[in-house]
Amino acid sequence: MSKKEKEAPPVYCLRRGETLIGEMAMDRARIAELPAGERIKLQFSTGRVPSRLRFYWAFLREVVDATECCPNAEALHELVKLETGFTTPVKVKGYTVLVPRSVSFSSMSEDEFMQFLAGAEKFIAATFGIVPTPKDTRGEAA
Repeated sequence: MSKKEKEAPPVYCLRRGETLIGEMAMDRARIAELPAGERIKLQFSTGRVPSRLRFYWAFLREVVDATECCPNAEALHELVKLETGFTTPVKVKGYTVLVPRSVSFSSMSEDEFMQFLAGAEKFIAATFGIVPTPKDTRGEAA
């Protein structure tokens, strides 16, 4: 097998009018390394909102504290993924087993995470009767 090339970290930009500007000094430095006038291929995606992920984990901890439905937030997280269908079917010894998928920043877009979060809130409300606090605490992007 050949060694996999090490991936360079992504460059994040902010849009100002019709111009993309490196978000941080490191991003701007990487852009500056490119020869002037060279054609550059971009692959667009919006970044994840870390505060939304923090909200999700805080909400899970609150549900566990209030209901003792699972030993901890991590176990409830796995249950939520299984119950909302956020899984990958895998064949093991002739049986299909559902394996929970990852919600990491690299595994899904922000739009996908928002859909997952909505499903998680719906499942928790229906199963445990707990709804999150008002929407402004959900880590909405500014």
